[in-house]
Amino acid sequence: MSASPTDRIARLAELAIRFGANVQPGQIVGVTAYAGREEMTRALARSAYAAGARWVDVVTFDDLLKRERLAHADESTLDVVPPWMGARVRWLSDERAARVTMAGPQDPHALDGIDPARAGRDLLPWLEEAGEVVNARTTNWTMIPVPTGPWAEAVYPELDAPDALERLWSAVERMCRLDEPDPVAAWEERFATTTAIAGRLTERRFDAIRLHGPGTDLEIGLLPGSIWRAAQFETVDGLVHRPNLPSEEIFTCPDPARADGHVTMTLPRQLYGAIIDGIRIAFEGGRAVRIDADRGEETLRSVVAKDEGACRLGELALVDGQGRIGAMKTVFLDTLIDENAASHLALGNGLTMALDDETSKERANVSGIHVDLMIGRPELDVDGIRSDGAVVPVLRDGRWQL
Repeated sequence: MSASPTDRIARLAELAIRFGANVQPGQIVGVTAYAGREEMTRALARSAYAAGARWVDVVTFDDLLKRERLAHADESTLDVVPPWMGARVRWLSDERAARVTMAGPQDPHALDGIDPARAGRDLLPWLEEAGEVVNARTTNWTMIPVPTGPWAEAVYPELDAPDALERLWSAVERMCRLDEPDPVAAWEERFATTTAIAGRLTERRFDAIRLHGPGTDLEIGLLPGSIWRAAQFETVDGLVHRPNLPSEEIFTCPDPARADGHVTMTLPRQLYGAIIDGIRIAFEGGRAVRIDADRGEETLRSVVAKDEGACRLGELALVDGQGRIGAMKTVFLDTLIDENAASHLALGNGLTMALDDETSKERANVSGIHVDLMIGRPELDVDGIRSDGAVVPVLRDGRWQL
């Protein structure tokens, strides 16, 4: 028998507050919510206050309100971001707050019919300051997927609306390990595995990583200080938190000047409200020099033109075939979930927490965007290239070779 909607929401909220963000007594908790998810917003507040939160600060976005701006506002104003939004993020950082963000599209069709070039101008709710705070490691934070009716119907169009929502909730419970008697213990076991693999990758100190398979042959250079990390972080104050639930990835920060070859996306994704699919990108000298797509290429081109670093890589993440999401063989139209089903790259700001020396951190990519693109598939082979040119298999058929 499936859990009641109220019980599901309460258990997911408790996992996010107690384990994901690891909220501490006396902390401020910043929540990024979306219209239509009010019950989850209240559940997060309830769990946070029960954990001893001093104040729960909620900001709510509405994709349908964003549609009105994109459809009717003067084009010259689409880049405007009220200064209080960035100031709030910096305030949370200064307060050493906890942060919880809801993931999953409010409505995947919210921006249907909007000019893709216009859609690429408005990046909200993404804020450049959020990337700065992540790299500063001043907040303990997490993201969780929260199903909605329109999202469920887009993922399972063959089902009636109530059945689609039930199916999506069941999938979220499975991927978040809420189907386990002790979800925290299940997550600790998984993180122990991914952390161990990350350590083995770091020990190799590869000079570059080569990705090759159908539609992809790309060599990505690493910095001398590139290390590999699982998604279990520690703040500058020593608080352990898990930024993504679910999370199956192991990631690093590459050299933004060294990426050559071509890559093909294997999963579509929603990008600031628009759907992009079938993306093909050619890289030369670290830059994305050509972008083609079956759908949404103008949106991605507009985003990549945001600043000088937007066309370079800020993250390389590897995902094995042992996680729960890939086995579902479902496109969830949400980056938090889909990026943990497949290896991926990110254009834009570099994750300096995956660098262990100051010189490398100074060379990391700098950008106001961070866009994950899923490229993994079982047929994608991953090799590590040592400084002497020797090639070491890393992933084959979704299995670690280290």
